[in-house]
Amino acid sequence: MTDTFQEQLQQAHAQGDYASLLQRIPYATLIGVECSRVGDELLFRLPANKDNIGNPLLPAIHGGVIAGFMELAAAMHLLIATGSPGVPKIIDFSLDYLRTGQFRDTWARCQVCRQGRRVANVAVTAWQTTEGEAIATARAHFKLEEPLKS
Repeated sequence: MTDTFQEQLQQAHAQGDYASLLQRIPYATLIGVECSRVGDELLFRLPANKDNIGNPLLPAIHGGVIAGFMELAAAMHLLIATGSPGVPKIIDFSLDYLRTGQFRDTWARCQVCRQGRRVANVAVTAWQTTEGEAIATARAHFKLEEPLKS
């Protein structure tokens, strides 16, 4: 990505509003991912949306939407935390579904577990009612972008 992206990232940090970064990712816009800063942490939200329902009988959020939400949250968290020159590239994503994702807002929090020079590992927890009752957990491994050389 370009210097414009870096400027946009700095502006998002300053304002604590990451909507402009999420708008650069079409799938994030499609499913409605939101990001806000709470203190020093980032909190991601997937608002309830009938277009994200996979099982209309329950109704339940489609598992692929939950996975996409969590993967996007991990990538954005890493991007924002590292100030990377571009969105990190996914290497591996492992997801454990723990409960049904009911038709309501879903939240996610991420934690960078290990970061080397070229690879970072991110743990993601998604929940709906309380953070202690996760609906899914995931581990994501990313290849980090090389820093821009001046």
